[in-house]
Amino acid sequence: MERSWLFVPGDSERKMVKAAACGADVLILDLEDSVAAENTATARGLVREYLKSRTDRTTQKLWVRINPLATPMALADLAGIMPGGPDGILLPKPDSADEVATLGHYLDAFEAASGLERGTTRIMPVATETALGMFHLGAYRGLTPRLAGLTWGAEDLAAALGAGTNRREDGAYSHTYEMARSLCLLGAVAAGVPAFDTITGDFRNKDLIERETQDGRRLGFRGKIAIHPDQVEIINRAFTPTEAELAQARRIVAAFATAGTGTVGLDGQMLDMPHLKQAQNLLARAGH
Repeated sequence: MERSWLFVPGDSERKMVKAAACGADVLILDLEDSVAAENTATARGLVREYLKSRTDRTTQKLWVRINPLATPMALADLAGIMPGGPDGILLPKPDSADEVATLGHYLDAFEAASGLERGTTRIMPVATETALGMFHLGAYRGLTPRLAGLTWGAEDLAAALGAGTNRREDGAYSHTYEMARSLCLLGAVAAGVPAFDTITGDFRNKDLIERETQDGRRLGFRGKIAIHPDQVEIINRAFTPTEAELAQARRIVAAFATAGTGTVGLDGQMLDMPHLKQAQNLLARAGH
């Protein structure tokens, strides 16, 4: 399960090595926001060599966030890191869903040049970081089999809108950003891929990360992006079904199988097909 995705600056070999032991399901080696422009060329080399050094990706996948496809840096990023064979590319600030298809064509060429099996490099866009991108969240279906999920971003969207903050006085996201979150979730489901919740920037506030992580899981997100290793354990725990949840899901599936009808009674409640689908989905995510 890809529950926790941890950003790691691509220009810090020390942080990349340290992050390997943090328990994150995915490391996102960053060439964009966390790397100063003058360090980008160095970061590409460090990321490529780190990718090459991590041949066993059984328990932790290695993705790379490149620069936006509209910038000349994106192709240079891909040329620099693809020989290392990243598991996926995180695409920031797309203005349209078509950028995912374009990136897929680029990856066809870079995989061939690097001797990688075609189609092995997956793609996930940060689909809400521009105003125009917000209007394309229902358009990702069927663009490329490389699409691994959708995620969203509140910080860059706020910057694009010229907003002073993306949160209300009570600390919750304001309406525009809640809408972005919801549309990301809906767009992912429409495309047949999982949705992953955005970062919680106040990484020292464990109550906030706990609250936002649990809320994301209840809504239907399948994981969450982290910016600090201390957030990883909270995310992993929240997105791992408990034994009690799995046991209840098995009871629901068994009750429907025994009844052979579209509705069953269980523990004083009347359950119908949506309850069965929820139970089956939970068991499938847990590998049961």
